[in-house]
Amino acid sequence: MKIAGMKAHKARLKRIRGPQMIREVGKAIKTASEIMEKAAQISITTGSTAAKGQHRPSAPGTPPNNDLGGLADSIESVMTGPLAAEVSANARYAAIQEFGGTVNNPGGQPYFIKNGEFIPVSKSSPHAGRLPKTKPHQITLPERPYMRPAAQKTRPKAQKLVAAAVKKVANGGTL
Repeated sequence: MKIAGMKAHKARLKRIRGPQMIREVGKAIKTASEIMEKAAQISITTGSTAAKGQHRPSAPGTPPNNDLGGLADSIESVMTGPLAAEVSANARYAAIQEFGGTVNNPGGQPYFIKNGEFIPVSKSSPHAGRLPKTKPHQITLPERPYMRPAAQKTRPKAQKLVAAAVKKVANGGTL
């Protein structure tokens, strides 16, 4: 008994399970992770309300304002396997910005009050020894998500990239 199209079907199954599929889908995953990385960085750097070095916290629930660029610069995408990628923010304060939380501040920060506003002073300032210092206290930060919204925003594009890669290999060539 002869089955029509059997040879073509066997070839397609071989391509779907072969190294070309891993290469093409891996490239799609890498591209998708880079798109998410950029989306997270842009959410921090776009719409910041403070000049460089003059930090003003963003509204709770919105991405953090860019200050010196440390958080946005710490976001990276890395391939962790042939078909896996990780996008992470590696600044030491990245998680508390994303999820919120409470930290124990040891105090000891020199400061002065000007027009009712708290002005911190560098501990290495020549005047620091004569100024009052903060007491140990807790600081509660609300969540200011930037990674989760970036993942949600870029997920449809990532799915399309992977689907296109699978289709390309399954069809035996280019789209």
